[in-house]
Amino acid sequence: MFDRIKDKILNMVLSREFVLILAIFVCGGVLIHRLFTLQIVNGASYLENFQLTIRKERSIPAARGNIYDRNGRLLAYNELAYSVTIEDVYESGRTKNRNINETIYKVIRMIEESGDEVISDFDIYLDPAGNYQFNVSDNTLLRFLADVYGRPNISDLEYKEKTASPEDVIEYLCSSDKYGVGTYTETEDGTLEFTPCEGFEKDEILKILTIRFALSSNSYQKYIATTIATDVNEKTVAVVSENIQYLDGINIAEDTIRKYVNSVYFSHIIGYTGKMPSEKLAEYTEKDSSYSLNDQVGVAGIESSMEEVLRGKKGSEVIYVDSFGKVIESTDYVESTAGNDIYLTMDTELQSAAYNILEQKIAGILVSRIRNIKEYVPKENAGSSSILIAIYDVYNAMFENGIIDISHFTENNARDTERIVAEKYKQQQANVLEHLREELLVTKTPYDQLSTEYQVYMLYIVSLLGDNNILLAEEIDETDEVYLAWRQDENIPLEQYLRHCIAQRWLDVTKLELESDYADSEEVYETLIEYVLEKLKTDSTFEKRIYRYMIKNDVISGKEVCQILCEQKIVEVDSGVESRLYSGNITAYQFMLDRITNLDITPAQLALEPCSGSMVVTDVNTGDTLALVSYPGYDTNRLANSIDAEYYAKLMNDEARPMYSRATQERTAPGSTYKMVSSTAGLMEGVISATTTLACQGPFDKITPPPRCHIYPGAHGTLSLSSAIQRSCNNYFYEVGYRLGSSGGSYNSERGTDMLAKYADMYGLSEASGLELEESDPKLSTEDAVRSAIGQGNNNFTTVQLARYVTTVANSGTCFNLTLIDKITDKNGSLLEDRSAEIRNRIEMDQSYWDVIHTGMRGVVENMSYYGDVNVNVAGKTGTAEQSERHPNHALFVSYAPYENPEISVTVRIVNGYSSSYAAQTAKDFYVYYYKLDEEENILTGQAAQSIGNTAIQSD
Repeated sequence: MFDRIKDKILNMVLSREFVLILAIFVCGGVLIHRLFTLQIVNGASYLENFQLTIRKERSIPAARGNIYDRNGRLLAYNELAYSVTIEDVYESGRTKNRNINETIYKVIRMIEESGDEVISDFDIYLDPAGNYQFNVSDNTLLRFLADVYGRPNISDLEYKEKTASPEDVIEYLCSSDKYGVGTYTETEDGTLEFTPCEGFEKDEILKILTIRFALSSNSYQKYIATTIATDVNEKTVAVVSENIQYLDGINIAEDTIRKYVNSVYFSHIIGYTGKMPSEKLAEYTEKDSSYSLNDQVGVAGIESSMEEVLRGKKGSEVIYVDSFGKVIESTDYVESTAGNDIYLTMDTELQSAAYNILEQKIAGILVSRIRNIKEYVPKENAGSSSILIAIYDVYNAMFENGIIDISHFTENNARDTERIVAEKYKQQQANVLEHLREELLVTKTPYDQLSTEYQVYMLYIVSLLGDNNILLAEEIDETDEVYLAWRQDENIPLEQYLRHCIAQRWLDVTKLELESDYADSEEVYETLIEYVLEKLKTDSTFEKRIYRYMIKNDVISGKEVCQILCEQKIVEVDSGVESRLYSGNITAYQFMLDRITNLDITPAQLALEPCSGSMVVTDVNTGDTLALVSYPGYDTNRLANSIDAEYYAKLMNDEARPMYSRATQERTAPGSTYKMVSSTAGLMEGVISATTTLACQGPFDKITPPPRCHIYPGAHGTLSLSSAIQRSCNNYFYEVGYRLGSSGGSYNSERGTDMLAKYADMYGLSEASGLELEESDPKLSTEDAVRSAIGQGNNNFTTVQLARYVTTVANSGTCFNLTLIDKITDKNGSLLEDRSAEIRNRIEMDQSYWDVIHTGMRGVVENMSYYGDVNVNVAGKTGTAEQSERHPNHALFVSYAPYENPEISVTVRIVNGYSSSYAAQTAKDFYVYYYKLDEEENILTGQAAQSIGNTAIQSD
């Protein structure tokens, strides 16, 4: 088109020496200007200054609103920054991929040599062993694969696309059909010979593909900028700017990035922002058509739930750019409107104190349970409360949960112990793989005759084949005799099971590199084993399995584990302590115990039980949430703006599950904390009165099998309702549940659970708490009214739901929809909305009934010796939720204070916290902090809190 225009102009007869000609036309929906000068010299015509100018409307992002605590302390804000961006200004053709990849690679080198990092928000990452791994799973993974293979819907994916491995995706994206990442060699006839994935290291390939994929998410619209790196330093700005004339499409752009203060403490509340997910775009544009895939949106927490308030309104401008993507001129500027600010009901100091108190208590429980033993073997009928933690499990946790950086063992700057352990591992891995080869090809020992170590390895092989879509779970006949012999009877070797899988076509052999499409079963099996053994060589999870047994079999000593902690600077100890460790004057056991006591290694890092918990504090008179802790938290600054893929992968693989909100998402049985619901139901339905006494004398034999009181074979004797709450007598409340289900002399469990559900609803336990966060739905028990009356059955609630419940108990019947939002203002501070918690309902109950319940709860705390020096009267109720005999029970405590004139409620749950006494002690420390009953340094010590034994008379 351009050549035709030039020819036409050259043939024109012109009377002046210089003529300015402007050609305007539409190309691909974009208004394009070609500005050039026709010069006539001695009758000859020449075109000079031939220039392409493109006119485009560009949106201007709006500054996101800030988030503050109730006292005006900043929690989330925007910071001006520079970003390196790229626009697709490259002409289509056979060299486009090479040219754009070369530019991207050059810029990556400049950025990294200047001390900055490029974006890494791709859904594939490199694990420590150097393997490509997916960062997402389930539907999110399928959506990613659909985007990779250009499928509009997940359902459009072909089988090979749907089951693609990370390596398959990388190879596809590197191919000439996609981004052409590899080496280009010019042949003698002038053609380019392309070899995919060559010429770059694996991490370099990943970085290039991350940027190319981000570009493609813009559908390769020209002159739409894609970020390569954000918040870059001055050195990066300078070096890129100096070379920008050689970097087509590259620009330095002014930008804003989202920053978070006290991010770990508030991670589950505020959340973070991130790039618009492609699968969410349609949903967002339904509300606001100005959204685009380049936008930053709230991904979690308040950032997500209050997106419309925080977002603001985009501005716009018209820009003119040249053929290299450089802006020549801008006009018609319309300023953006900043988003509104949000003030939370929470206090920063209170939130951080609650978090640290909870962490200290969990660490204290761990310290009290760790023993210098290799393995905990429970005694007969010992129960879950007797579970101990073997120090060997602590050593293993250093590897299992990624505290120790295994990949550093083979680095040039690895220290002595690291090198020794690396050599030991190398030898052990070779031995294990050779033994597996022998077992799978020659020995063929039945599974039940293998050592525990090799049983673990065999099971992992099956898991590996499933994860790589070779063993097809959906094809397996679970009634098949051989399958049952492997799965249930465990009396056949893995070799027999795998051969059977091949014969039954339960394996996708197309993923194996067979020499022929007509390979016989023996060749298929041998190829499968080679595939497995090759995979295991670099599998990071299998690597941890080997380390586990190296520790257990004393191939690696506890002392070596502790020395590596020092060598990698994971723990900072003074030189004297380190010398004592190396010389053997302090044992590895004591060294490790000291590190946990001093919180040099936290419960979250260990990821042993317990390692997590939650605490919710409310104002019982307003329904405001004053603190909401989910332990452990995570650093939202590393996920905001552009996700740090390596950090995100670590979070996803972390055994402590830091991204899971223990306060709003985790549900457990309420245990005996539920007894105030049962009390209310019994009183209001008239099956008991405030003065009713009932006997606790052995098993409750009105139903079969008969449940027992928690002190069985002891008994409480005759108790009133208040005493039954105080002493948490199960038998008393079994009788209440039984009576609620009885009518006309016959017992009907469903009638009883319906009655309990009716009163649970009055306390708000039938629905989410009202907080402006994503929350799991509660579960009211639908089975066994007798056991449901003590919080068993299938009752399940989140900590925040129990917090609303005890708030309602404390204020004698006002049930709020809890809130986190205090007010909303505009950027100038003008009040737009003054928020307060809505009253959901009121429980109209005689004050004498409330008095009985409150008196019982006060009695619970009066029986706790560790509350003896607390100069504020606290009322509360303990509860224990059983998980299984192999895991410690969950510890719960709901409470309020002051007893005489309630102001706040404190609800604590420690997951696998053994005893509710520990949850009560945690709440006690918070009350001491809140009411300033001791010096702050005596409360927030930065050390594991001493765990006092279960001295209260309570149900657990």
